Amino acid sequence: MFGYHLAEVGSIFGTILIIALVAVILILLAKNIIIVQQSKAYVLERMGAFQAVWGVGLHLKIPFIERVAKVISLKEQVVDFAPQPVITKDNVTMQIDTVIYFQITDPKLYTYGVEHPMSAIENLTATTLRNIIGELELDQTLTSRDIINSKMRTLLDEATDPWGIKVGRVELKNIIPPREIQDAMEKQMKAERERRESILQAEGQKQSQILVAEGDKQSAILRADAAKQAAILQAEGAKQAQILQAEAEAEAILKVQQATADAIKLINEARPGEAVLKIKALEAFGKAADGKATKIIVPSEIQGLAGLAASAKALLENDPQAPKKEK
Repeated sequence: MFGYHLAEVGSIFGTILIIALVAVILILLAKNIIIVQQSKAYVLERMGAFQAVWGVGLHLKIPFIERVAKVISLKEQVVDFAPQPVITKDNVTMQIDTVIYFQITDPKLYTYGVEHPMSAIENLTATTLRNIIGELELDQTLTSRDIINSKMRTLLDEATDPWGIKVGRVELKNIIPPREIQDAMEKQMKAERERRESILQAEGQKQSQILVAEGDKQSAILRADAAKQAAILQAEGAKQAQILQAEAEAEAILKVQQATADAIKLINEARPGEAVLKIKALEAFGKAADGKATKIIVPSEIQGLAGLAASAKALLENDPQAPKKEK
């Protein structure tokens, strides 16, 4: 009976042991199955020596023999270093803080290349900055940020390449000169602003005068043009009046000539006798005699007719029955 119980206990103990062993194995597997995420890199060591760099995917680590020495981010990183005192070529001390943009390109070199990489980069940045600023004067330092940034990026990239680090950009965040220099710069900027304001005011006055002069010029041109147009219109009116008068006179002459021609035509159609023609000639001669001519030559054809007219006039005057002229 006692042996039966021992066998049962042993069976239960063996089952528990197997379950525990399986649980331990599962736990070890769970802890040693590693999934590497995107933009990450795992540096693996075996028995204390570098073994491999794991990239994205599922990996199995041998327990108690292998270990992950470092987990590294492959993203671009930004580090803002505190202001560093630097001295310019003309012995002006100023504070400059920098911002470094870098990326780890070789996880193995980054892990084993240098101790405390961030501290190493900060010290290297400060040293490089002092060397570059020491070759420039104050004015050049304030106006040559792009040049300083480019030089620092080139030098830092070369220096950090053995550490598996690539420096992408370097920016001078702030350049802080001494207080007295800041005051002098503020006064200079104020004077420059006042100078520009004076220039703008003078330019405005100049433009205003130019506009006024241009307006007067345009007004004078318009007045002269108006006078010219008025003179042209007046001359054109006088010309038209003369043309109309000449046309009226020409039309009157044409009408007189037409009337004369019509009269001659009627006379010719009536076929007047010689006596009628002589009477008409006498009438024309009488009209001619009313002029200012002092001598009149009477044609022989109408001399007899004139004598006849005079005799008729005398007979009429002697006739008592003839009407008398009122005196």
